[in-house]
Amino acid sequence: MKTKKYLATVLLVLTTVMVVLSGLMKAVQLPWSVNGLVKFNLPHSAIALGLMEMTFAVLFIFPKTMRIGFILLSCYFAGAIATELSHDGSMLNPAIPLSLIWITAFLRDKYMFVGAPKSV
Repeated sequence: MKTKKYLATVLLVLTTVMVVLSGLMKAVQLPWSVNGLVKFNLPHSAIALGLMEMTFAVLFIFPKTMRIGFILLSCYFAGAIATELSHDGSMLNPAIPLSLIWITAFLRDKYMFVGAPKSV
């Protein structure tokens, strides 16, 4: 049980850092980050996308808002996967954080996926 909690914490930190840094790079409009959005015809959306990423990640950190953060992050990265696929890109970039988000959410609150145990 202690190992599961430790693993969940490590994954939460890793996932949060990845997503927040990705959002920060878009929000401050680092040239190579914005250039990645040019191929999707979204260079003027970098700030909004970056702020969304960071906000959703912060919601995911806290237990009381984890569920809404999980849903918003899942939708955000699913949209990124769809955008990548529609432009013949590699869906690996958004799929990695999405996978980590789902694994972390499961380790933190498995009842989001399997339902709460029934009382007798």
